[in-house]
Amino acid sequence: MTRPTKRRAPLSILVALASATLTASLGISIASVLLPSLTRSFGTTVSEAQWVMLAYLVAVTVTIVSVGRLGDLLGHRRVLIAGLVIFAAASVLSATAPSLGVLVLARACQGAGGAILIALPMSIARDMVPSGHLGAVMGLLGTTSAAGTALGPALGGLVLAWSDWRMAFWLLAGMAGLALVVAVLAIRRDGTRPPATFGSLDPLVTAALIVALGAYSLAASGGAPGLPASTAFLVSAALAATVVFVAVEARVRTPLVPVTVLLDRRTGTAFAMNSLIGTVMMATLVVGPFFLTFSLELEEAEVGLVLAVGPVVAALAGVPAGRLTDRFGARRVMVAGLVQTMLGLLCLAFLPRIFGVGGYIAALIVLTPAFQMFLAANNTAVLSGASQAQRGWSAP
Repeated sequence: MTRPTKRRAPLSILVALASATLTASLGISIASVLLPSLTRSFGTTVSEAQWVMLAYLVAVTVTIVSVGRLGDLLGHRRVLIAGLVIFAAASVLSATAPSLGVLVLARACQGAGGAILIALPMSIARDMVPSGHLGAVMGLLGTTSAAGTALGPALGGLVLAWSDWRMAFWLLAGMAGLALVVAVLAIRRDGTRPPATFGSLDPLVTAALIVALGAYSLAASGGAPGLPASTAFLVSAALAATVVFVAVEARVRTPLVPVTVLLDRRTGTAFAMNSLIGTVMMATLVVGPFFLTFSLELEEAEVGLVLAVGPVVAALAGVPAGRLTDRFGARRVMVAGLVQTMLGLLCLAFLPRIFGVGGYIAALIVLTPAFQMFLAANNTAVLSGASQAQRGWSAP
């Protein structure tokens, strides 16, 4: 008696999805090392140059939910290809920018494309990957994202040593172009989707969402450099826009983000936990450099090497976390990830005080695999429970 074989996702599709994810994560991290060079090139202050980073991050934040919904409406393959085209074109504009203002505008467009490259691969994976392998693919995408985050600063440093900051954006343009070719050739069709209309893309809803997410992301980044807007004002604006968004979404027939689904115990809890873990992850990224610099008195190069430990460990842990999810189930792996996250945070609070840099690195080695375990399991659970028409907005 022959045993049935499990159908696996074509390797070419996995390469296409991973390359899109890698391109987006490199777009975030590679620019961090370019800021000193940009201040010299354009004769600007550090706070003004920071908009090169903020423009990308804010654009990703405010567009990621909308592009997921666009994928549900227009087709995930079509929107992913459009995102790669936008990212490549914005990278070329960044590489040829004659002024800092043009560069910031180009980075905002690049961030809009990057949001598509972050959100849509997970939706496409849910459409095309057998359910028994979905966790492994989620882990692969998490690994690719972490690898891009780890490689970005080092790659940017090598580019600056060989050429100038413009070459970094030419490199991103080339990567987006290659990813575009792979996606067009590998992803030949869209998954079936029910009929939908653009009624859900209400201008008031979209504007409220942009204000809420934009203000929140600026507040979480420490404010808006060069603008007379305090953190308290940004938080208040985010809360007010959120109230408007929820009030309007609750009344429309086809909401951008289905409020009733978010109120569902299972889905709402998953999104709340994802937001909480994401906040913890961002806090470690923001606070870490200051702690290493001022408390442990490390040099800039040493800080970069220590911070790279987290993404490297996350990259190594991503695929195993996905396979654990497929084998033991999303709920068990999610709980294990949360328990290990709490243990890692305790290590991060106490070990550096006792063992210095070694303690900080040990805490990262405990903490970052826990993030990957939780995210792989949680994303798998949310996508598995989402309907065909809701996989785009549920992916982020």
